[in-house]
Amino acid sequence: MNNSQYEYITTLQYRNKALKARVDAFENGSVYKKMEADYTSLLHTEESRIHKLEVALSKAHAQTVDVRNIWWEVLEDVFREHEKENAAYEARIKQLEQRILEVERQRDTALDDKKELRLKLYEALTELEEEKGKNMHLKAQLNRDYENSSKPSSQSVNHKKITNNREKTGRKPGGQPGHKGHGRKKQELTQPVIYLPAPQDVLDDPCFKKTGRIIKKQVIGIHLCMEVREYWADVYYNSQTGEHRHAEFPGGINDDVNYDGTVKAFLYLLNNNSNVSIDNAKDFLSNLTQGRLNISKGMVSNLNKQFSEATEEQRKKWFVDLQRCPVLNTDFTNARCDGRNMEVAIVASPDGLTQYYGREQKGHKGVAGTPVENYQGILVHDHDTTYYSYGSDHQECSTHMLRYLKDAMENEPDRTWAGKMRTLLQEAIHYSNSLGDDDPDAVKVDDFEKRYCKIIEEARNEYLDVPPSKYYPEGYNLFKRMEKYMHNHLLFLHDKRVPHNNNLSERQARKVKRKIKQVMTYRSFQSLEYFCDGLGVLVSLREQDPSNIYTNVSEIFDRKYRWSD
Repeated sequence: MNNSQYEYITTLQYRNKALKARVDAFENGSVYKKMEADYTSLLHTEESRIHKLEVALSKAHAQTVDVRNIWWEVLEDVFREHEKENAAYEARIKQLEQRILEVERQRDTALDDKKELRLKLYEALTELEEEKGKNMHLKAQLNRDYENSSKPSSQSVNHKKITNNREKTGRKPGGQPGHKGHGRKKQELTQPVIYLPAPQDVLDDPCFKKTGRIIKKQVIGIHLCMEVREYWADVYYNSQTGEHRHAEFPGGINDDVNYDGTVKAFLYLLNNNSNVSIDNAKDFLSNLTQGRLNISKGMVSNLNKQFSEATEEQRKKWFVDLQRCPVLNTDFTNARCDGRNMEVAIVASPDGLTQYYGREQKGHKGVAGTPVENYQGILVHDHDTTYYSYGSDHQECSTHMLRYLKDAMENEPDRTWAGKMRTLLQEAIHYSNSLGDDDPDAVKVDDFEKRYCKIIEEARNEYLDVPPSKYYPEGYNLFKRMEKYMHNHLLFLHDKRVPHNNNLSERQARKVKRKIKQVMTYRSFQSLEYFCDGLGVLVSLREQDPSNIYTNVSEIFDRKYRWSD
């Protein structure tokens, strides 16, 4: 017997033994008991699991019912909310429909208005064309002078100066030996001639004979003579009507005691021309009359108003004349009124007309109501950008520019552009002053402009290399300003009528400054306006007739002065 057979037999024996044991277990019933116990245990387990599942199913069913109820409630709430939203939308739709109807109505109205506006625009454009034609006509009048019209040279602003063709002799200035000279002007005699007797020793000496030549010397003095005129008028009574009548007194005689134009002009000129205070002016007149004339301060203060009212019509004419001038100088100066800072606008022309206007502030509100507001010529002014909204062209004061350039030279010594620009402006001013009657040389003017642009380019490079200091931006601002307003700094080279500075306005401004320094502050703005009205008339009258200013002012107060055209 080999090994494989032995292993096979052994395996069968083990299997037989195992099957026998299982048969014995079935025969004695132990297997059945175990199976029954396992079944009972399994049944109990399944019943427990089924019970749990039934409990869970019951809970799930209850939850399903609760969820269904909740969902019904939610659906009902959503439905109610939806109904509310639908109602709101319907109301909104109705409102929008009404608005659409209103908008359509407004659109129709707007279309009708647009049609009317088009008609008005057409009318406005037509009027504008007419105004342009009027402006063209006015400009033609402004440019007329004795060379292109019948206007005499004496009335032309730009009449030529007489050229000085005399050659230098090298002699000292003043009277030359042998020249008769110009002595003091002799006056017409108001008293009989006083003959001086010859010295006694001359009369006693028969050798002295009369030559027939008389030496005449005058002594001139002044004295104040008070003239008092009194008007009488008989009073008549009507016994039937009870009416009282008398002859009409001359105009201006209203009070028991009245002062004529000579007294008013004396006090007015002292106060406004000589800047003497009201107290000192009336005290001076009282001293001159040995105390007989003691005029009240109120009367002296009211002279400004009287003079303003008496010259109103002429100031209106001068206003138009100023607008017709081809060149105007304008400026502002400070004043005080009721403790507040005010401004005085100054408008002056080269032909001697000057007007002052009291204003509460500078800017466009300060320009309003002055000849500058509707001016169409060339304005000369300091660097106030407000003026660039008016006039046809502009010249900035070169004197101010020279000062600003000098300041830049002193505060920015490392930059060279300011010194070069200052030298250029000085040369341009000297060239303009040396022209006389000659017109500017276009080549020379072009050379000045090219040098100007070159210096501006150098300034730009200097500020690119070394930026300006935040503590001194004035130099850089001056460079930008001169770059932008080059034409307005060199306009005087193109037009001989244009001065290179604004000294005319600044000289007239000193008259206001001196008065403000004396008066300190005006009590009302109207008082400042009265002063400005009168000062403009005084300055203009002095330019027209400087020797008779007192007489002219007296006649103005008496309404006897005849204004020149």
